[in-house]
Amino acid sequence: MNQQPLINIENLHVSVQGKPILKGLNLKMMPGEIHAIMGPNGSGKSTLASTLMGHPSFEITEGSVSFRGQDLLSMSVDERAKAGVFLAFQYPVAIPGVTVASFLRTSMKAMAGADVSARDFRTALKGEFKHLTMDDKFATRYVNDGFSGGEKKRLEIAQLGLLKPHLAILDETDSGLDIDALKIVAENVMRNYNESGQMSLLVITHYQRLLRYIPPQYVHVLANGKIIRSGDKQLAYELETRGYDWVLAEAGEQREVK
Repeated sequence: MNQQPLINIENLHVSVQGKPILKGLNLKMMPGEIHAIMGPNGSGKSTLASTLMGHPSFEITEGSVSFRGQDLLSMSVDERAKAGVFLAFQYPVAIPGVTVASFLRTSMKAMAGADVSARDFRTALKGEFKHLTMDDKFATRYVNDGFSGGEKKRLEIAQLGLLKPHLAILDETDSGLDIDALKIVAENVMRNYNESGQMSLLVITHYQRLLRYIPPQYVHVLANGKIIRSGDKQLAYELETRGYDWVLAEAGEQREVK
């Protein structure tokens, strides 16, 4: 019996303010797989992440995306989240006036479609904070307000642990992290992945260092709005050593001038 893809992206074209960014992207992921997306600046990596999550600034001009057999592109942002799509932002925004505890409990209630008891919430939150070496006092602080880069990324992964999505999209989660913070964040991504048993990860990164902790089964090179090469984790090591020009040349592509 053939297993249904978790997500299937076919011939996806996306524009921003009339400018084409994604130009026929194809990608299929099965449940439980880890895929990495790498590529030069401006190739469309973050556009892909934002489009999958439903950002209104990105206009889909062609193509389709199915998620667990449903049309993802017809869903609102909150419907996508409830269906099990999660995006860890490259630059998490601050929400002054909203405490971390209030934000996370509301998110859990929305995902569950029912109330979450204060006791169960506190237990789950304390557990995530302990794994991520976050002080319990973070619960009373405003979301990302005055947080360091590492604290913001830790909070993103705490959300991942509490919401338990089917697909976690990590958009340059390693950006701005020192060596210790990177290790903590990545190890907790893998902890949630392993505990889930069915979660899939789409890891968008510039650097192979993150992939040492989150080993992908598949690595894809995104350039000029489409995937031009795919391979296993060895491809990430080769890109780290040789850069992107050789891949572009072999695919008959040129680096876009910004």
